[in-house]
Amino acid sequence: MSKRYLYVLLIISLLLILGGNFLAFLVQTDFGGVVIKDVRFMGSNKIQMSGLLYIPKDASRENKKPAVLAIHGYINSRETQDGFAIELARRGYVVLALDQTGHGFSDPPAYANGFGGPDGLSYLRSLDFVDLDNIGLEGHSMGGWSVVIAAAIIPDGYKAMVLEGSSTGTMGAPEGNESFPKNVCVVFSKYDEFSELMWGSTTAQEVGKTEKMKKLFGTNEDIVEGKIYGSIDDGTARVLYQPACTHPWDHFSIKAIGYAIDWFSQTLNGGKAIPSSNQVWYWKEIGNLLALIGMIILVLASGGLLLKSNFFKELEEKTPTIKSATGATWWISAVIFTAVGPLTYFWLKNLTLTKIIPKVTAFFPQEINNGIMGWAVGNGIIALLLFLLWRYVLDKNSGGNGVNFGLTWEREGLSWRKIGKSALLAIAVTFIAYLSLALSDFLFKTDYRIWIFAVKLFTPLKFRIFLQYLIFFLIFFFIYSLVMHGQLRVRSKEGKEVSLSKEILINIVLAILGFFIYLVLQYIPLFRGGTLLTPDPLWVIIGIQFLPILSIAAAVSTFFFRATGHIYTGAFMNSLLITWIIVAGTAVHFPF
Repeated sequence: MSKRYLYVLLIISLLLILGGNFLAFLVQTDFGGVVIKDVRFMGSNKIQMSGLLYIPKDASRENKKPAVLAIHGYINSRETQDGFAIELARRGYVVLALDQTGHGFSDPPAYANGFGGPDGLSYLRSLDFVDLDNIGLEGHSMGGWSVVIAAAIIPDGYKAMVLEGSSTGTMGAPEGNESFPKNVCVVFSKYDEFSELMWGSTTAQEVGKTEKMKKLFGTNEDIVEGKIYGSIDDGTARVLYQPACTHPWDHFSIKAIGYAIDWFSQTLNGGKAIPSSNQVWYWKEIGNLLALIGMIILVLASGGLLLKSNFFKELEEKTPTIKSATGATWWISAVIFTAVGPLTYFWLKNLTLTKIIPKVTAFFPQEINNGIMGWAVGNGIIALLLFLLWRYVLDKNSGGNGVNFGLTWEREGLSWRKIGKSALLAIAVTFIAYLSLALSDFLFKTDYRIWIFAVKLFTPLKFRIFLQYLIFFLIFFFIYSLVMHGQLRVRSKEGKEVSLSKEILINIVLAILGFFIYLVLQYIPLFRGGTLLTPDPLWVIIGIQFLPILSIAAAVSTFFFRATGHIYTGAFMNSLLITWIIVAGTAVHFPF
């Protein structure tokens, strides 16, 4: 790829990052009407807490504002509550979007101190520009349990509550009844994956018929959606809304966010009378997405330009002669490649978390990533065995060797110098991407994200954890690159290379098609009024994030294989990027 084209890509990436971040900044600050502060404060048991504090510009000691504590769900972070925080702040509420303990930038372990909710409410009440008589609590999923615990510990510290995809009486949160918590709005989507966990209902549509919800609402009859039970003045009001979306889609639902706005406008005094249908938060999400795309392009452009430098230019070589599978063998290999990941997903995850790493440790402190790591290493071993079977049994006469598969160099064989330079190139490019994120956070108080997928900054502890997990994901991406650019390398009808863009697209499809089909099969029965195909909703939702992760990995691996003729740069870069993304964005469970 020419240097001129790479510079064009670089300019495009910077425009997307700057433009996307600036758009996100304008929206989240209500075009100057809201100030956002990154706050850190000491919670119980010397656990430092983190949050984003949204402050209306006219809030002051003399002009106190109503306030809302907003808490995300499990393995998410404070920014996941953007939709709620932005809309409430532009309506005149002070909003503290809190990182739960062990999540985001809050200290571990996860689940400690009532998930951080009580400390978050205490901090919010300590602010002299907050109207202490008009404080609301909003929590999604496990964040709902957190605000229920906060309500129990500080019973006079709030006036109303919104439970988004959540419930009372779960995992440490006390049971609700007709008088506790105060003024509760339950927003539980029609296709919520956690109806059994939250309300003891097989399907989400039936939650209004459960004894648990009837007890909360103080009635023996089935709950009628939209009907207010009890009295707002007495603090006993209850209402149920069921938008047509899923559990994680609550963050992206105008209806779900709108119900929260309406409830706080009815139960708290002092907010602006802006209709709940008037929402702008999604423009921030568009800005975040543009910046995320810009970061991916930045990785490709900066890596390509560094390959033109004197130090790295010896890595830039033509791709070797294609010796991949052909005909029916290629198609069979492609089907196996796409199918093995989702087919082994639950098996390898469960094997890891029950037999190999049954408890979190100081070396493996992230339970979710322990399961993902087990899946990755297990898939790598399976893929390598299948590759060796193809190479030495089924296709032993093809003539392919280490050079053709991007492992060795024609004159030098296995060059440790060039492998080392490939690692240095990957480190340099990852640092550039990380620096762009740090600048985005500093200038605009934004990161790169879309929906439940996010690229976040490290804490010092999470950087250490990143180094601990890195080698395991390097094993996976090394084998992943070998199979993709050895066995499954794409040919034209004439047996030649296809265009770079076409190869990237094909490899993305190969990487994600299996998980896409797996997710479709999971959700078809749910959307037809039943349940997920697999009774493990958390890991089904985690599987959604495999789509952007594997898409990025396929694009990066293909680009750098075509630029260098070898798999090393792409494998090193993917292990750095993907391990960074999943470690920085996942909860820490070990009590350091």
